[in-house]
Amino acid sequence: MDRVLFLFLRRMRAPLLVLIAAYAISVTGLVLIPGVDEQGEAWRMDFFHAFYFVSYMSTTIGFGEIPYAFSEAQRMWTSFTVFLSVVAWLYAIGKILSLLQDPTFKLAVSRQAFDRSIRRLNAPFLIVCGYGDTGSQLVRALQQRQTRVVVIERDQDRINDLALSAMDFHVPGLNADASSSGRLQEAGVSSPYCEGVVALTDSDEVNLKIAITVKLLNPGLPVICRAQSRDTERNMRSFGTEHVINPFEVFGDRLALAVHSPAHHLLHQWLSSVPGNELPMPVYPPHGRWILCGYGRFGKAAKAGLAREGVTVTIVEADPEGTGCGEDCVRGRGTEADTLQEAGVESAAGIVAGTNVDSNNLSILMTAHELNPGLFMVGRQNRDDNAILFEAGRADMVVRHSEILAESVLSHLVSPLLPRFLLQSRERDADWANELLSRIGAATDERVPAVWAVELSEKAAPALTARLKRQAVSLGQLLTFPGQPEKRVPCVPLLLHHSSGSETLLAPSDDTPLHTGDRILFAGQSCAVSRLARVLWHPSTLDLLITGVERPQGWVWRHLRRAGT
Repeated sequence: MDRVLFLFLRRMRAPLLVLIAAYAISVTGLVLIPGVDEQGEAWRMDFFHAFYFVSYMSTTIGFGEIPYAFSEAQRMWTSFTVFLSVVAWLYAIGKILSLLQDPTFKLAVSRQAFDRSIRRLNAPFLIVCGYGDTGSQLVRALQQRQTRVVVIERDQDRINDLALSAMDFHVPGLNADASSSGRLQEAGVSSPYCEGVVALTDSDEVNLKIAITVKLLNPGLPVICRAQSRDTERNMRSFGTEHVINPFEVFGDRLALAVHSPAHHLLHQWLSSVPGNELPMPVYPPHGRWILCGYGRFGKAAKAGLAREGVTVTIVEADPEGTGCGEDCVRGRGTEADTLQEAGVESAAGIVAGTNVDSNNLSILMTAHELNPGLFMVGRQNRDDNAILFEAGRADMVVRHSEILAESVLSHLVSPLLPRFLLQSRERDADWANELLSRIGAATDERVPAVWAVELSEKAAPALTARLKRQAVSLGQLLTFPGQPEKRVPCVPLLLHHSSGSETLLAPSDDTPLHTGDRILFAGQSCAVSRLARVLWHPSTLDLLITGVERPQGWVWRHLRRAGT
């Protein structure tokens, strides 16, 4: 039996029995008590008429006495019936209202609605475990990329926030422990439409269990996990977890990239941010000596990144022995002017406020700015609701864990080609990166671009693959408008991976020949996705694009054209 119906019947057993008893007594009394018809003869109601009368009298509708005027005895019994049925209905309605407020019944109703949503999903979807700051940003970004999402979150308040969010598609949300195999099964981990699972809870243990459960229930399903410790990361990788993301190490790598080449760092930001937002502005971290306040996992990652670029770092730590920062670090939190002066803030080039308390980080930045207004300031923001404070804190670079995680996960979900492009692009010089940035900015009207990949296969691009068998087609031909070769589709090809697997081209030129099986990574406006799809799928559109001549497709139009010629 449906669990909502079962729970309703179990909780309403006593009220239903009271209602049945009240109706039975009332109907029986009306059947037994005699009345008088129009001729003065005695008559008795049958059960049908008695039930009909009690039904509308008990609900206080009151059509009147049928089929004849009642006797005194019948009217006395009717008065008793009215009070009895009203009390029974008040008792039943009170129980119903109490049941509707019961947390168990609400949970059953929500589970039923969730199960119904999963059964109706007939399109590819992802399961996101954890709807905190990172999960909410990731879900919004996936929605903008037209990707279906299912959410599992332990906190009911966050599930309520999900229900109140303005989404393009309905996002089913389950209030449950994502590490439970039963809950993952309910979320559709074994569904043929499920394309992957993303574990973003704030517990490494829970994320580890999610990864293990998914690999046991559906070994071929890709898993992306958040891990904050190296031990957990190694454990996840040991049984085949596809991508393990450590937000601290990601930040350390990005800080090093920003110091090494601001252009490459900006390119990474543009391609990893949420599409449609304003393009991030470049940052220019200076070389020289830096001060690092806080030597936990975040601080260690920041120091490692700066050290790779040959930057000298002075550490400020309140617990040097517990963090193992060594004898040369300055003891203190960094919120006091004396501590920063001891660390040499007046001669420093930059400072990283990297503690796990936002108020301390803001205090460090404000104090450091007063002592050295020329400092390049990096602030760690631990909670999203403090964003307005960090914006007012005049930090040159704000580190938000949720954004770093969401962008890293998104880069893996968009296409396997994007991480490859970001990695290989670092081998190019700054001039190449600046030129590509200008092309992307011009194509996207200074908004964060959509990033997508296209595979030139018979399944994904039937029209183009059919034409490639008899005619060569270049990449530039796909990016122009029919009859208007000077007008281009608003997108930029970032990477072309040849089907042979022996060659990968970064920012391929327009004259690059295409082959069946090639994979191309694009960045551009969202409208370019559908425009390219029409070219790849429809032979008439592709023919018009390449030849500039619109050929009739239907039999009637072809016949009329032959007749006209």
